[in-house]
Amino acid sequence: MMINWKKAIGLTAAAAMLLPLAACGGSDSSKGASSSSEGGAVTLKVWAPQEDQDGDNSWLSQVEANFEKAHPEYKITWKNDVVSEGDASKTVQTDPASAADVYMFASDQLGTLLDAGAIGQLGTDAATQVKKQNNDTEINSVTGSDGNLYGVPYTDNTWFMYYDKSAFSEDDVKSLDAMVAKAPVAFSLSNSWYIGGFYSGLTLFGEKGNDADAGMVFPKDSVDITKYLAGLVANPNFHDSAENSGLSELQAGTVKAYFSGTWDAATIKKALGDNYAAAQLPTFTVNGQTKQMKSFAATKAAAYNPNAKNPKVAAQFAAYLGSTESQKLHYELRQIPPSDKSLADLTADDLAAKAQSDTMANTAIVQSGLSGMNDWWAPAETFGKALVNKEVTADNAQEKTDAWVNQVGKYAE
Repeated sequence: MMINWKKAIGLTAAAAMLLPLAACGGSDSSKGASSSSEGGAVTLKVWAPQEDQDGDNSWLSQVEANFEKAHPEYKITWKNDVVSEGDASKTVQTDPASAADVYMFASDQLGTLLDAGAIGQLGTDAATQVKKQNNDTEINSVTGSDGNLYGVPYTDNTWFMYYDKSAFSEDDVKSLDAMVAKAPVAFSLSNSWYIGGFYSGLTLFGEKGNDADAGMVFPKDSVDITKYLAGLVANPNFHDSAENSGLSELQAGTVKAYFSGTWDAATIKKALGDNYAAAQLPTFTVNGQTKQMKSFAATKAAAYNPNAKNPKVAAQFAAYLGSTESQKLHYELRQIPPSDKSLADLTADDLAAKAQSDTMANTAIVQSGLSGMNDWWAPAETFGKALVNKEVTADNAQEKTDAWVNQVGKYAE
């Protein structure tokens, strides 16, 4: 799976393999993706985060220049605007017809974008690209309820564990129970993106996250897990990381482990120095049974707008933004870990990137992009805060857990 890109084929040939079938003018299931002209003057409106556009030689400007070289048949006028991945869906919704032709989005917004008719289905070649580059979790993150693909992932978006290796051994960090027996650990239990990690067996709209009828299903032993969490909160070595306070505590040395994502890697590496380490999520034990913590797994991806004046070219460029070469450049310029499996060697010495990759592959569940996920966030946050405030206890765990589960989903049968 590893590719030495110094020996890889030339840019034009590589781009040709990565483009959607629509680029060849063949039949394609992409909405409108074969309706564009074969060449000539093209204007593409592109949305990307500010950080990808900073400076004269930014990542986006280099990718656009590379795309132009690969496609001399187009005379492209680029209109770049700043819209972050997290803001893509709400910005698109204001007027899908006049939104960007190509944009970058967080995969949990997929359902909203589909409802707005503002995201185009990938062509056959682009879908093949995505399947070749990624593991099932990443593929599922951009799969609509119709089973079709609607985005080209370029990085993972999840959380894992950072720790001080002077406090914990590699064996210690396999078990949260072993860790809190030795030293303080910070975890965002009051944050709805994190609390679900303890409910081992939880599924969000099916195993692939795209089955609206499946709903949110909690494990049968959720009440026992709630009792475990009530006990964990009572442990003086457990610190709730409200408003990311765990990062400050890790920097100060008052906790020795903290759960977060790659966005905190540089800060934590500076704080821990030679003791810096990261790993996939640990297990914990409930009533003698080993449970695996599992984070919500999502991606950031590139997409095209089917309302674009030149949807074929837009589809091509969206695929190119997520190509292996573009992901490699993204890491070299901005240390954005690639989701592309063939680039594993590139991040071999990057502990956070490896922990993220291991978590996506081994200790995560798909964070559904369906609009039904909106029902998760507020109730989960409320329940997490109640645990932290010790309003949920071992004595009332049945009542409180039942109320939460019945509000958002159901127990497994």
